[in-house]
Amino acid sequence: MSRHVRRALAGVIAAVIALLSAGPSAQAHGFTSTVYADVTSGEEGHIRTKLGLEYDLFVVSAADSEDDDPLFRTGNAAFEDGDTAAQAAALNAHAKSAVAYVTQRFSVTSDGAACAPTRAGDFTMSRREGVPYADLLLDWSCPEGGENHEVRSGLFPDAETYVTGTKTIVTYELDGRSGSAALDAAHPSFSTAQSWYERFWEFFRLGAEHLLGGIDHILFLLALIAGSRRPREIVLAATSFTLAHSVTFMLAALGLVDVPSSVVEPVIALSIAVVAGWHLWRIRRRGGHATDLGHATDLGLGLGLDGTAGRGHFGLDRAGWTRLVVVFCFGLVHGLGFAGALGIDEAFSWTLLWSLLVFNVGIEAVQLAIIALVFPLLAVLRRRAPTAGLWATGAISAGVCAMGLVWFTQRLFGV
Repeated sequence: MSRHVRRALAGVIAAVIALLSAGPSAQAHGFTSTVYADVTSGEEGHIRTKLGLEYDLFVVSAADSEDDDPLFRTGNAAFEDGDTAAQAAALNAHAKSAVAYVTQRFSVTSDGAACAPTRAGDFTMSRREGVPYADLLLDWSCPEGGENHEVRSGLFPDAETYVTGTKTIVTYELDGRSGSAALDAAHPSFSTAQSWYERFWEFFRLGAEHLLGGIDHILFLLALIAGSRRPREIVLAATSFTLAHSVTFMLAALGLVDVPSSVVEPVIALSIAVVAGWHLWRIRRRGGHATDLGHATDLGLGLGLDGTAGRGHFGLDRAGWTRLVVVFCFGLVHGLGFAGALGIDEAFSWTLLWSLLVFNVGIEAVQLAIIALVFPLLAVLRRRAPTAGLWATGAISAGVCAMGLVWFTQRLFGV
């Protein structure tokens, strides 16, 4: 390959890394936040909500200013010290402004009539995904006789510029119904009168948006696509990944498995680098010859990963099966990352399970769409210009591998 082509490919790799690094964060879902709301009905006309709000974001958002506001000064100092007792004390000392921020942006209505909020206890602290959260209990007095309730959330809006794309995950037992709902700026409210398909769409959309917003999961998928030459290979790899992450996603979201994000996030980043590096290693082992990695015209004919006839089930040799095992193991870890999007702390119920399944369907729909879009393009390129196809997948894998290593280092050392 000529020097000019090599320089061009190096430029592509550098551009990919620069583009990915220019994103809002090196984390999977940086600069976003999730609010958790548990809504239950009590006596006639009374509703209780338990809200979980990301502590440091809550402090800076509820403060009048960042320079001289006492809530910001004391709350931020407690956050920097990691002192949960001081964090709760800071909020309770300035409860009026803190509660006012919430009630101006979170509301409950009964048949269209506003319910009046009252603080039902002091602020307490908890942790979700390794992040400190402030918990607030609010009691709502509603007009008696209401049959349908609506919950609306506009907490931490984009206009405040601290975060973008805030999600509010609601679990509820209201009006003889129970379930979950996902709210955001485009869909800020839900009503207990909603139909089943409206609730289905909420969690399907949340799952799809979660994968699209998680650049590290997308890069992992691109690494699988780049390293797969035949439809069989990408189908088996994607199936292995899906089965694995579905298992741990469900277990973690139901609270049956709990692994700290400080472990999950670095391993996710490492998985990206390993899967992308696998393809680079194959290219280097074969001396960079496209034909040694399997002819493009072999698509779907049952050859092994190294271009030889398959010696096992599904036409995969030992290397092919090893790759599937690696993908499956990393899929287990990615499932824990997906579960972090919901963070639902609720006992098992069929309603909750339904919500989780629909969320997972949204994730899978986006995965299939990405495969259907990218894989055929690479297949055509490999068939018409094998060498160019090889270098294109090599450039993709190199960029993805480099980004995975950068993220792994950052997450491992807390940068």
